[in-house]
Amino acid sequence: MNSENFTLSEKIVSASYVRQGCQARRSHEQLIRLLLEQGKCPEEGWSESTVELFLNELAVMDSNNFLSNCGVGEREGRVASSLVARRHYRLIHGIGRSGDIAAVQPKAAGSSLLNKLTNSVVLDIIKLTGVRSAASCFVVPMATGMSLTLCFLTLRHRRPKARYIIWPRIDQKSCFKAMITAGFEPVVVENVLEGDELRTDLEAVERKIEELGAENVLCVHSTTSCFAPRVPDRLEELATICAKHSIPHIVNNAYGVQSSKCMHLIQQGARVGRIDAFVQSLDKNFMVPVGGAIIAGFDEAFIQEISRMYPGRASASPSLDVLITLLTLGARGYKKLVSERKEMYLLLAQELKSLASAHGERLLHTPHNPISLAMSLDGLQAEDDKAVTQLGSMLFTRQVSGARVIPLGKEQVVSGHTFRGFMSHSETYPCPYLNAASAVGITREDVTLCIKRLDKCLKTLKKELNAAKSSSAVPPPSQEDTTPRETNATQD
Repeated sequence: MNSENFTLSEKIVSASYVRQGCQARRSHEQLIRLLLEQGKCPEEGWSESTVELFLNELAVMDSNNFLSNCGVGEREGRVASSLVARRHYRLIHGIGRSGDIAAVQPKAAGSSLLNKLTNSVVLDIIKLTGVRSAASCFVVPMATGMSLTLCFLTLRHRRPKARYIIWPRIDQKSCFKAMITAGFEPVVVENVLEGDELRTDLEAVERKIEELGAENVLCVHSTTSCFAPRVPDRLEELATICAKHSIPHIVNNAYGVQSSKCMHLIQQGARVGRIDAFVQSLDKNFMVPVGGAIIAGFDEAFIQEISRMYPGRASASPSLDVLITLLTLGARGYKKLVSERKEMYLLLAQELKSLASAHGERLLHTPHNPISLAMSLDGLQAEDDKAVTQLGSMLFTRQVSGARVIPLGKEQVVSGHTFRGFMSHSETYPCPYLNAASAVGITREDVTLCIKRLDKCLKTLKKELNAAKSSSAVPPPSQEDTTPRETNATQD
């Protein structure tokens, strides 16, 4: 409805009523105007009606929704199912063009505008959460692992002779396979144990650079968010090393946007040294479906170079999902979720510590990890080698998702490389343990139920182990005992 149509409506319905409706429409349009002007996440979240109005306005700008469109090409935004069309708000053309995922599509102005605005809003959130000097970012319709691969492939053009990626060990398959898929040889640097924490071995990183030659190293591939007892890498020191040797630095910040500590590490690393790009997941940080990531950095030209490396057009679904989410939450709503996550981290730590003490275990001291916690399982390991993994199965069947149990001595081969002590980020971590994390969206009820079910599982498992031990400790009847009974039975 434009002003002309509202004027015509006054001939049909009372003018005062129409003016009231016109004012209501303008309040929606004012929010949209501010978004277009500023390109920032609105401070207060929008209503669903405003979001849907905006998306419908974008959709009618795409050629597949033109009333008189005549399409004779191979890609005309045709959709067989109306359900699918509604699921995507009739934004069918996707984003980008064959040469650049960030390019504007001539026949999809609405989808192109969606793409540009999403990248702008997400950059605003990245700055808001701590990386204030970030210069550019874009949403890519791939999860974290493949997005890292895209960064490595882009660096290949800058450093064609490089073969190696130096990687402080983190036992997560996708970030390791990202390097293999890009065609590089990961150089695994074992972590050092400091108290309970596993931390970056900076001296070993320096030695590897000297041993391999800086010109042969594609980049250092570091990590922020991770499972305790591993903690975020020493980004400031690594960034300084990279700047010293003129080696690129890519950071896996998978679920670090929700953590002010992780974002501060990236900001400080870029301030004192070199960080070329940092990659984060959409689903882990913004509670949207799996399938998207954000590639961000401090040099706009390099980030654009990465976006041009993406071959072909791309799905707009991840961009659409995160834009809807951030417009609905608003900056205040997202900051509230981040704040609540911190509160739940403290609660989870307190409850795990109490539970651990009650069962003769302890909460591992990992103050440098702002998201993940770990509780020792020494007692279970002492009772039975299989008890640790059995606890994991019990938790899963009791609908406790996300908890990880880590036994000692597990080996895993990933793309030809053997990891000893896999999942513990170390070949020789001193104890088995259980992981739990306070990630964005966690509630007090999640913490309470997890602790209650974990307590019950530990009690049940120890009871079963004690019963098994007792039954195995009872000796079988001796021959002297059984023979007379058989004799008596015969005489009877």
